[in-house]
Amino acid sequence: MLSHHPHVAWMSPSCAKYPNKPRLNRTAMHFIDTPLLGRYFRKVIYPGEWYPFWDYHCPGFSEPCRDLGKEDASPKIETAVRNTMGDMLTPKRSRLLIKITGWPRIKFLKEIFADAKFIHIYRDGRAVASSLLNVPWWSGWRGPANWRWGKLTPSLREKWEKYGQSFVVLAGIEWEILMAAYERSKQSIHEDDLLDIRYEDLCQDPLKVFQKVAEFSTLEWPKQFEAVLKRFSLKSTNDKWKKQLSAEQQRILCESLKDNLEKHGYW
Repeated sequence: MLSHHPHVAWMSPSCAKYPNKPRLNRTAMHFIDTPLLGRYFRKVIYPGEWYPFWDYHCPGFSEPCRDLGKEDASPKIETAVRNTMGDMLTPKRSRLLIKITGWPRIKFLKEIFADAKFIHIYRDGRAVASSLLNVPWWSGWRGPANWRWGKLTPSLREKWEKYGQSFVVLAGIEWEILMAAYERSKQSIHEDDLLDIRYEDLCQDPLKVFQKVAEFSTLEWPKQFEAVLKRFSLKSTNDKWKKQLSAEQQRILCESLKDNLEKHGYW
């Protein structure tokens, strides 16, 4: 939705296919701003996370076993990413929007882009856990010794063992690990550079939330952007876990996440 802002550039499919040719992405930005044809180009030029781009310039970016910090941003990586992303911008679209999931990578990105601002969208950990159990790429099925999120702390290991190495509980633990990583990393940046958004608030009133996003990001609020946002219809799926999980799975998931659910306002 934010990619529809007329002053924002973003990563198109060309970034994944040709990560060393950022000017193709700049050309894509010009295409979507073409009068009359822009809406057509939007169907084939769309924003994404495009991790092949990141792994080309920052080896290991997509699936590190821990959060990336400032010490991981070598001078070579800093120069390559800054120069490459700078070539993606246009005179009209002079602000760069990127989206990532998993580890926050805030310290890493802040080291490369000193003026970066971060928007964190979070949701109910039970909804996250249920969602993870229903996607084919979840690495938790291999166990915490072989997944993407590092070795479990003694307390988390004890929790997992307490519930018979339940995969439902392990999916909830993944949410806890990532939320804890976010809490640690946000301490390293100024509060003015960070905006927290609850997923359900976004779904309930997207216009209000995006007005806050625009103000936070120092972006103008053109009428054309508001008109596009009004065409979107969002529906929260935070309660799907109640249908997707058995009564016993719901019980142990709620019990194991209770403290963190309370901390983040979901209890």
